[in-house]
Amino acid sequence: WLKAQVAELLLVGCCRPRSRPRDPATEAAAMKKKATVSISRRKARKAYFTAPSHIRRKLMSSQLSKELRTKYNVRSVPIRRDDEVMIVRGHYKDREGKVIQVYRKKWCIHIERVTRDKANGQTVPFPIHPSKVVITKLKVDKDRKALLDRKNREKLKGKHSDKDASA
Repeated sequence: WLKAQVAELLLVGCCRPRSRPRDPATEAAAMKKKATVSISRRKARKAYFTAPSHIRRKLMSSQLSKELRTKYNVRSVPIRRDDEVMIVRGHYKDREGKVIQVYRKKWCIHIERVTRDKANGQTVPFPIHPSKVVITKLKVDKDRKALLDRKNREKLKGKHSDKDASA
């Protein structure tokens, strides 16, 4: 009986027949745009979890608060050590503090006064993912200033004359 089932599957094909004929227009829209970029979930996860430190910096970005967003016209920036943040998710929600460490290897940040006690009585910083915080105060140096200017969405892009800018 099993051999007959296997033979039938091989003859028919393992897939169900398509319910409707292929339409080239909709098929082109569903296809990926770039041949060099994979749409595979497995490959995307591997790339994420094996990313080198300089790429993890960018992946470990946090949103800016409403005030900072209107001030700089930037939505998010990579988090760094002396930024002040507010936790918006989890057990420590609504706690504010300064970032004391960005632990790229473990994909987390450590924040002042956000700690837990170990069984032996020692206090250790509690790790928090950067996507679960909002930056309330930026530490701005010349490199950070350049990054904010580059990411500013209000700036005119491309070739513009002075007449276009004033109009």
